[in-house]
Amino acid sequence: MSENSSDPIIATLPGITASHQPRSLPQNIQAEQSFLGALLLDNSVMDGLEIPLRAEHFHDPVHGQIYEAAARLIGRGQLANPVTLKAFFANSTAFGDEGADAYLGDLVDGVISVSDAPNYADVVHEAYLRRELVRISDQVTHDAQNPDLERPAMTQIEAAEQYLFSLAETDSSDNGLRSFEMILGETVRMAELAAKNDGHLSGVSTGLTSLNNLLGGLQKSDLIILAGRPAMGKTALATNIAFHAASTTRTGEEPVPVAFFSCEMSAEQLGTRILAERSEIDSEAIRRGNLSSAEFMGLVEASDQIAKAPFYIDDTPALSVSQLASRARRLKRTTGLGLIVIDYLQLLQAQLGSRPENRVQEISNISRSLKAIAKELDVPVLALSQLSRAVEQREDKHPNLADLRESGSIEQDADVVMFVYREEYYLNKSEPVQKETETEEKFNLRYQLWQERLEKSNGTAEIIIAKQRHGPVGIANVSFEGRLTKFSDLASPDSLPDNF
Repeated sequence: MSENSSDPIIATLPGITASHQPRSLPQNIQAEQSFLGALLLDNSVMDGLEIPLRAEHFHDPVHGQIYEAAARLIGRGQLANPVTLKAFFANSTAFGDEGADAYLGDLVDGVISVSDAPNYADVVHEAYLRRELVRISDQVTHDAQNPDLERPAMTQIEAAEQYLFSLAETDSSDNGLRSFEMILGETVRMAELAAKNDGHLSGVSTGLTSLNNLLGGLQKSDLIILAGRPAMGKTALATNIAFHAASTTRTGEEPVPVAFFSCEMSAEQLGTRILAERSEIDSEAIRRGNLSSAEFMGLVEASDQIAKAPFYIDDTPALSVSQLASRARRLKRTTGLGLIVIDYLQLLQAQLGSRPENRVQEISNISRSLKAIAKELDVPVLALSQLSRAVEQREDKHPNLADLRESGSIEQDADVVMFVYREEYYLNKSEPVQKETETEEKFNLRYQLWQERLEKSNGTAEIIIAKQRHGPVGIANVSFEGRLTKFSDLASPDSLPDNF
């Protein structure tokens, strides 16, 4: 059995100073014994723990085995005490000559106060965290002193940061197996949250009622792909969603910190778009400074209203997935994080140190990594994606899943795939021209039909939900104002004035 950490491991020999004694990992065996004794004396101790202990939190492996066996019995609604646990260790040699029966009894006999059990548990957990910190620092030191050409220093830094983040968030790199009872409890909690919310949302609001109705908001740990051809308004829609999430004042909605990684546009360009949308002043007029005094005052007022929103932009070009993950972890640790937006997926670089054989493999690597980030940080990740030119070759320009560019793995890894489509854009580019063999009457009829479609599509857009793992597919019809780069809810017929 291990002894208390205060006892010397070996006697100090002449000529050997304390600095040359073998190093021991942080531990507190006495606290482990006191906690286990209290638990076996009163199983309700388990219910009062703020930090759920696991077997690996105990420095002495035997203590970990005792705790695991006791937790198993308590979880089944059975009594865990020296008598019931004895059968688990009948053939174990880990207890030495003393035997399991005697050692379990000694644990209970040594209890001074059951009420101090939570304090003992905290001490055990604290020692575990310190041991893990020592192991991480040793690994970092070893990697730094033994460089690998395939693993540059920046990759090692990001790996170390991931270990530390995992330790701070969950004490380990994964959550392990969870009971179905725990999972059901979390599911019921999400349903309760959605029921209390005016918009019946269980995730982050998009700011668009029709889209929220289909998605229930952007869900934690989901990878959401927003795709479209150029000029469809992908960035505008993503910016609208992201800034609404960071600044919402709607009843029942809470703003969340948002990290926006812009690989294409500068932070200033994004700022201009957001300001145009919020101030309802033409974005081109803002860029050129062509503003009246009233418009300028409106711009300043809108700027003051939104300046404090927890909205963070990173416009680093050629950003790697591992760099993105590292910065997102840091933001979550320091200010919190509720949503990640990436504009756009094809401009990201694969993880540092990886060498994909081709572009398809690289995109597959990126999409898998983004899904892993969503799960690790437990936030929705909204990633924009380009579509292939095949859309332009069809008479019906509505996109579909087969149009996702460069890799089928994007569709596979995504929890939600949605497309933004504006028929008005394509109709403006295809004004009918009379054919040589066409009569005037037929041409006028064709031109009239084109005009009717153009008028109907004017200022509107479709957000097509083509895939959703946990909900329906469908189309959210929304309004689009190009000069403000703004998507909004379509006005319902009931809200329109008479004779409109």
